[in-house]
Amino acid sequence: MERPEVPLEQAQESIAHHARAAEEKWIMGVALTAAMLAVLAAITALFAEYDANEAVILQIEGSNQWAYYQSKGIKGNLLATRMEVLTALGKPVTDQDRKKAEQYREEQDEIRKVAEEKHAEATGHLARHHVLAYSLTMFQIGIAVAAIAVLTKRKSFWLASMGLGIAGVTEILWGLLG
Repeated sequence: MERPEVPLEQAQESIAHHARAAEEKWIMGVALTAAMLAVLAAITALFAEYDANEAVILQIEGSNQWAYYQSKGIKGNLLATRMEVLTALGKPVTDQDRKKAEQYREEQDEIRKVAEEKHAEATGHLARHHVLAYSLTMFQIGIAVAAIAVLTKRKSFWLASMGLGIAGVTEILWGLLG
């Protein structure tokens, strides 16, 4: 999975520059808001990347378990075929062969459970990754709207950027606690 990026450094620099040069005191608040949103975006990107990586790793581990499951199935089928041939030829099937066939079936059941658990865990990480990606997007848009607030000198855009920040924090909490 690709790493989520926060390509808004230029917007942050522009906000900081305008905040230092502005006559209105609220512009400094916009700069602080944008900086806080940038920090939250960076932290969210780290969590989102972690979950994406974990999802991939768990999916690979689950796939490995399914391959192991199939190998046990093949061994069990070969043994079953052997026992059928022996029976057809009128030769006795050993207790050792019967026990081994049962062992393969039991091992397959255990391996299937592990594979399904890995898959379910990977799905959970991927779902959390998506929620965190939405949060990251809210923070990025909030930073851009904060830049618009400075450039247009409209407090309504600043309030909108704070609203986007609150939405981003809500998504983080939902992703991390949900």
